[in-house]
Amino acid sequence: MTDEWGDGTRSVHAGLPAPEPGQPFLPGPVFAAPYHLDPWRGPEASPNGYGRPDNPTRRLLEAAVGELEGGDCRVFASGQAAITGLLLAVLRPGDTVLLPTDGYFPVRAFATDTLEGIGVRVGFVPTAGPYPSFEGVRLVLLETPANPGLDVADVTALAVAAHGAGALVAVDNTTATPLGQRPLELGADVVVASGTKALTGHSDLLLGYVATRSADLLDAVTAWRTTTGGVPGPFDCWLAHRSLATVDLRLARQTANAEALARLLAGRADVTGVRWPGLPTDPAHAVASVQMRRMPGVLSFDLGDADRVARFLDASRLVAAATSFGGLHTTADRRAQWGDDTPPGFVRLSSGIEDTADLVADVTAALDAA
Repeated sequence: MTDEWGDGTRSVHAGLPAPEPGQPFLPGPVFAAPYHLDPWRGPEASPNGYGRPDNPTRRLLEAAVGELEGGDCRVFASGQAAITGLLLAVLRPGDTVLLPTDGYFPVRAFATDTLEGIGVRVGFVPTAGPYPSFEGVRLVLLETPANPGLDVADVTALAVAAHGAGALVAVDNTTATPLGQRPLELGADVVVASGTKALTGHSDLLLGYVATRSADLLDAVTAWRTTTGGVPGPFDCWLAHRSLATVDLRLARQTANAEALARLLAGRADVTGVRWPGLPTDPAHAVASVQMRRMPGVLSFDLGDADRVARFLDASRLVAAATSFGGLHTTADRRAQWGDDTPPGFVRLSSGIEDTADLVADVTAALDAA
């Protein structure tokens, strides 16, 4: 596949095998734990020996995601499995890692509960900075746009600074997806993401992945996954690959809906703290507008207190109360209930693919009722 093609074409064709008469576009999932082995040559004769390290359905998905990210890919059973796998594959006792203070809460919890327990020094830095010196740092993890606050880090500038000090740079690309941002082209060494969310977008599977252009990093991550066994099942891989074909269309509508809702919310006196990097007034807009290929379908705002959030969700007919984001249905959740360091009325809203006019009317009515 070529980068000369547009996002829609690349998404539809990513990872598909060469056309063969009588065969489907995307082969069905291969369910197998053991495979037949060559009695003489053993596993050397085939790429398939045992289901934990080897599965053809999984390899097709990895080829697809790798094409979209611009590197080689390994998929995991969830986004959390992917990011913790990367951290444990790369970091050793005595190493220092820098993580975002405003990123995904379970990653911060893992760092303090597990990484520090094995002798890794953990530092926390806001996504928007300021950043300390990277001297003595083994790995810098950026989450941009950050979840849930939607600040944006300048990947290129930070990669130059980190590499100058000998540090690796990983970027959590969950919120942006590879159609919204390609961190490997911006200078990152490795991308990690949850494919559960906008990439696959149907709210029906868990998936994570790591992508890189470094053979050494890929080998380390592959060995870690093989040893620990955090692989996704073949049916989830097949579902994910099938869902990739529509990601360009889904993201286009989600972005349009996010923009309409952000402008609506920014114009209401009873809503504060509206964040969406696509708004010209957003603090992240200057960097995001240069770095990102499209804006995400996620936005955040504050309704003042938990009760008003509940009233808003009760009153809405189109916004479902649910965690996660990036699905077909518009959802919202109050992040403080999950452990995020956010005000009690802080809401993360994930725009679905409903008609924009319907969604704007519904949110307006729900806010009025709340």
